[in-house]
Amino acid sequence: MTTIDYSVWDHIEVSDDEDDTHPNIDTPSLFRWRHQARVERMEAFMKKGEELEKSLAESRRKLAEAQRRVQELVSASTPEAKADLAKAQEEEKQLKKQERSWEKKMQEHRIEEKKMPWNVDTLSKEGFSKSVVNVKPEKEEETEEEKEEKHKSFVEKYEKQIKHFGMLRRWDDSQKYLSDYPHLVCEETANYLVIMCIDLEVEEKHALMEQVAHQTIVMQFILELAKSLKVDPRGCFRQFFAKIKTADQQYQDAFNDELESFKERVRGRAKIRIEKALKEYEEEERQKRLGPGGLDPVEVYETLPPEMQKCFDDKDIQMLQEAISRMDPTEAKHHMKRCIDSGLWVPNARADEEGEKEEGDEPQYEEVKKEEQ
Repeated sequence: MTTIDYSVWDHIEVSDDEDDTHPNIDTPSLFRWRHQARVERMEAFMKKGEELEKSLAESRRKLAEAQRRVQELVSASTPEAKADLAKAQEEEKQLKKQERSWEKKMQEHRIEEKKMPWNVDTLSKEGFSKSVVNVKPEKEEETEEEKEEKHKSFVEKYEKQIKHFGMLRRWDDSQKYLSDYPHLVCEETANYLVIMCIDLEVEEKHALMEQVAHQTIVMQFILELAKSLKVDPRGCFRQFFAKIKTADQQYQDAFNDELESFKERVRGRAKIRIEKALKEYEEEERQKRLGPGGLDPVEVYETLPPEMQKCFDDKDIQMLQEAISRMDPTEAKHHMKRCIDSGLWVPNARADEEGEKEEGDEPQYEEVKKEEQ
């Protein structure tokens, strides 16, 4: 048989109106005083909890700021920066202790809250009086057209400065130039430098391409550092130069590996662009060569029998007529039509000019037009 556990009710505080009081005591007034005292105790307890939460949140905020300062100073090499780093690390250590202390107090407060007896004010609570949906407005992502227009506008305004940065060689010169023109520390600059590298490789200016490629990776490393720190890239480019100039071997190796990989990608892109340009040029030339029937005379010539090719090579019309007469009529007609459609033969040109063509005579041809191979 199942038994009911009534022990849960032992933790409920008896309601004020259930107490037996002396006949000479003003019972309603006593109930009001007791209820008011209990409500005041509950309010004080809740206020204490809110203050603990605020203190814990403030402690965590200060700790996060201290950790960010330590991260910013960890790559510094100057004596002043190292002193600031030691100070920041000590502050971080103290703030961690404070955070643990507030967390402990908060935990004790929650345990105490669970031990408090239920009463008429806590047994029943309003679930909600209204619903409020707080939707954070989403930032609209830029379209490809907007990105292209933004890049075009930026380049038109700062192209000269970007090119100057791309030609710098020394770390200190690059850092100083970005300090003077911090607006260059952005994606638009990196994108323009990539295109500039490909253009230089296409023009076979290999040494210059490698120089600009170096500055391209510098910019990309700064942007990646900004993403990892979740800060504006204009505010962290000095950290990159401080780190790269301290000769951190692992960081330097990563930089050099990315640089070599980037140069290989540039060479590959340049090769593809050159091949595409050659194909477009060949197609343009082919379109210019097309005859009245839309055929390419070069392609038609390559498909002719050797004896016909020799006639075109020697520009001998008589030899051509004899070669055609020896061929099968169907095959001869096929080749003749292709030659006419490609403009390789221009039939009856002289007869039309002189008005001497007689019906039934063999067709006459002007000198064969043949493209140089």
